[in-house]
Amino acid sequence: MTRRKSSGIGETARTLIYALLIAFGIRTFVVEPFNIPSGSLIPTLLIGDYLFVTKFSYGYSAKTVAFGLPLFKGRILATTPKRGEIIVFRNQVDGTVYIKRLIGLPGDKVQMLQGRLWINGKQVERREIEPYVTKTSWGRPVSEPQYEETLPGGVTHHVIERRGDTGEWDNTGEYVVPAASYFMMGDNRDNSQDSRTPQVGFVPEENLIGRAEIIWFSLDEDTHFWEIWKWPMSIRWSRLLMLIH
Repeated sequence: MTRRKSSGIGETARTLIYALLIAFGIRTFVVEPFNIPSGSLIPTLLIGDYLFVTKFSYGYSAKTVAFGLPLFKGRILATTPKRGEIIVFRNQVDGTVYIKRLIGLPGDKVQMLQGRLWINGKQVERREIEPYVTKTSWGRPVSEPQYEETLPGGVTHHVIERRGDTGEWDNTGEYVVPAASYFMMGDNRDNSQDSRTPQVGFVPEENLIGRAEIIWFSLDEDTHFWEIWKWPMSIRWSRLLMLIH
């Protein structure tokens, strides 16, 4: 009787270990879920969006290992990200995980002048579209200037300028992106701590975690994931399974 009980406990332990190893492998080498905690990529990504991020998109480094375990150095099977992709990375300054849009490639010269983005001496194409309507913390609707921006290479996306073209980081010096590094920015230009700021700066390629691919779930920002009883009224149905561009 004791032997059977011991055998049953051992089998359960092995099953648990196998399950943990499989989960670790999937989160390290294939795909990992992330959620959006801030509004720096509004209107593309909203607070309360839940994403799948592919870990194999740019190769593997210690930063792509699940739970941040430093198992090895350098980067293997590396591939070059494309301008305009939305990337999850680890901030080299404080180790925080960020998600931003890739704006500048190695060797690029990037600058903001009067709210307009310049890359390699050329002003990036931008046209004004309908205002982005959001709500204040008191629930009152407010409209913010919104633009369609087309990056070199053809990626088109929307940006908002909450303070018009006179925000804190709407006029900068020229940033020259170092080799093996990238320049990231948020689509919510006046509410994004990104490569324009010393708190983030350039992102080394070794710090790239993966590429954001699809929104698999989305809740209003005032609803927590575990508040299941709120889901029927809080799920953003139109955003489910939305591809990220």
